[in-house]
Amino acid sequence: MSDFDPILAPIIVLVLWTFFVQGWMAITRLPAMNKAKLNPQKAERTADLGGLLPKQVQWKADNYNHLMEQPTIFYATALAWALIGTGGGINLTLAWVYVGVRVVHSLVHATINKVMLRFSLFAISSVALLVMAINAALVVL
Repeated sequence: MSDFDPILAPIIVLVLWTFFVQGWMAITRLPAMNKAKLNPQKAERTADLGGLLPKQVQWKADNYNHLMEQPTIFYATALAWALIGTGGGINLTLAWVYVGVRVVHSLVHATINKVMLRFSLFAISSVALLVMAINAALVVL
């Protein structure tokens, strides 16, 4: 493992977490669709399911979608650090903060969905990511 930049670890953890959320979404959404006797064609667009399934079921799908949005910036930034070859130190700490807070954000979003708590977690993760990106810009620009 010492041959790899340490910042690759939080990248892989977030990828695995995203697959976990995808599975969680599937194991809650499919039974809910069966219970509601929804024809799969009614799920042609994810947005169509929003009003047809219980909100607690839809929260998992909403969170999965969130994991396809801002984390793409995280992946790009962390991979830039890995390519530079200096993905340790403060940037590694920020990467782990980002991933840890995003996991907590997912748990809040998919279970109790308290919007202000979710927003606070999103803001914390965004600041960690922004600092990582600024640090990278200072090196490469």
